[in-house]
Amino acid sequence: MKHPIALVLAAIAWFLALPAATAEPVLHHVHGLAFTPDGKSLVVPAHIGLAVYRDGRWSTAPGAPHDFMGFSVARHAMYSSGHPAPGTPLRNPLGLMKSTDGGKTWQQLGLAGESDFHVMTAGYASGAIYVVNPEPNSRMRDTGLHVTLDEGKSWKRGGASGLSGQVISLAAHPTAAGTVAAGTTNGLYISRDHGSTFKRLGAAAAVTAVMFDLDGKHVYFATEPADKLHRVALDGARPTAVPLPALGRDFVLYIAQNAVNVQELAIATRRRDVYVSRNSGTSWQQIARAGEDMKAASKEGSPLRKAGSR
Repeated sequence: MKHPIALVLAAIAWFLALPAATAEPVLHHVHGLAFTPDGKSLVVPAHIGLAVYRDGRWSTAPGAPHDFMGFSVARHAMYSSGHPAPGTPLRNPLGLMKSTDGGKTWQQLGLAGESDFHVMTAGYASGAIYVVNPEPNSRMRDTGLHVTLDEGKSWKRGGASGLSGQVISLAAHPTAAGTVAAGTTNGLYISRDHGSTFKRLGAAAAVTAVMFDLDGKHVYFATEPADKLHRVALDGARPTAVPLPALGRDFVLYIAQNAVNVQELAIATRRRDVYVSRNSGTSWQQIARAGEDMKAASKEGSPLRKAGSR
């Protein structure tokens, strides 16, 4: 198991070692991964706005190209944090934001100019939003895990008793507001009381990505090194392995599931590679390599189309 600093240094080394791009990258960074509720698009917050994969093509979502962090999609809205795009009047950092029109416009729900939540998750249908707060602000007196059930009007700190290691990823249960999963440098942990207490599920390992299955009974998670995804039942039953494409020294940072077709999964890696599976991981199609569109990479200078353009 690598120390968190080693993971960060390794990610930087990978980035510096990447070959020069032959086309405009669609993913300058990868700060999240989610399918839209209609199941037709895969969305990636990519440092300068939202990148959208739909009908076999990458495009950019409408709206200001903010540097989105902590991006999460629920049934009726997108939630995010981060930093405003240059030239926009929004305060930096963005605090907690919400969009109900696919990212075209955003409403700041609170903590604008105060907080940037890199680790955040929203329950698909529960109304719960969990964040790891990096420093005190006007609504959170302490750092650490916090939850809101009213879109940021009030926050409750989770004591996180039993949670061990640095939190790398969070996943909110799709329907049970009090249930949250945390992937840390020491393993996968589950809380059923809004983050007050946690119990480890499975063996100790650095968990780099975690996602609740939309059936509400299982959790997908990835470890480093990444030779497979793990799918484990909340009751602790023996996990099943989901094959992954050969990632070498790369590892999974985000996992997404399509609410319309739950057999469709997607993963994004630290190298900005993105893969989609339409059969629960039996086979995978790569749709981005090192941040570049797989189709456009062979066409130097190919422009990035705006969503809806022809």
